[in-house]
Amino acid sequence: MPTPGQIPKSAFLNRLLDPRPLIGVELRPPRSDLSHSESMDTWIDMYHSVQKLARRDTVVFLTDNAVGQSEEENLQHITANLAHEVDAARVVPFLTCKHSLDYCLMYAARAASQGVAALTVLGGDKSLGPPRCVSHAFELRRTIRHRMGILQLGGWANPHRSAEEQVEFMSREDFTAEFFLTQIVSHHDMRAVEQFVGALEHGGVTLPGAFGVFLYRSANPKTLRQLAQFFPVPAEAITQEFDSGMSPEAICARTISKLREVGVNNVYVSNLGFRGAEDRYRRILAMLEEI
Repeated sequence: MPTPGQIPKSAFLNRLLDPRPLIGVELRPPRSDLSHSESMDTWIDMYHSVQKLARRDTVVFLTDNAVGQSEEENLQHITANLAHEVDAARVVPFLTCKHSLDYCLMYAARAASQGVAALTVLGGDKSLGPPRCVSHAFELRRTIRHRMGILQLGGWANPHRSAEEQVEFMSREDFTAEFFLTQIVSHHDMRAVEQFVGALEHGGVTLPGAFGVFLYRSANPKTLRQLAQFFPVPAEAITQEFDSGMSPEAICARTISKLREVGVNNVYVSNLGFRGAEDRYRRILAMLEEI
């Protein structure tokens, strides 16, 4: 069985290691409670979005029951709708521990057989939905690694928590990951981001990673309160930016620009939506050029 250091690098991992800035995209499959016609419409929208985005220099992450809502399986979408249309290295599915262990291991085997090279394995929200099959995501990654040594696995980090604690956890041999993603951050969180980046450097962590950035489409107080259940939301500051006339894409681009200033070149953008994801992505790129 190959060790993590012996697993051949995929095009995805090589892209994370590339010094060129990367702006990835996180998309959500349709909710599992939609009608058949609603589900089909959403899949079609996602299919076109992923196709368009994959033509760009980006990576698409597909969530697994994000924010506690049951979603249709992301791997089913990859194999049924994107096979032979999109380079598998451009699509990285999420797998949470909120399934049975047998399901998770079968999922990993199916992913590998379909040409998926990388898989982000997360714990999943403990307060919502079914219980985790293991207490911590690294335990599931370790089991998948033992059974499926060819997959590159991604872990999770949270810059809003103690930077030293997060880096200590990521430095452990049993973290079992070739890359990491972070919780959503904002340009209003730069002190925490700088502390986290500094701790990574001080701790000698060499794993490539991508930081999460959220596209706030409005300053609706109810929406911001709902989002705050899942990650820190600088509601007052975001509201002020919208009140000043800034567009959602401009606010998002400001975060990406500030992250680049402290050495974070890889990000993934959440909440681009089902329809028009590529158009929003293109506007973010245009805004970045103006900063």
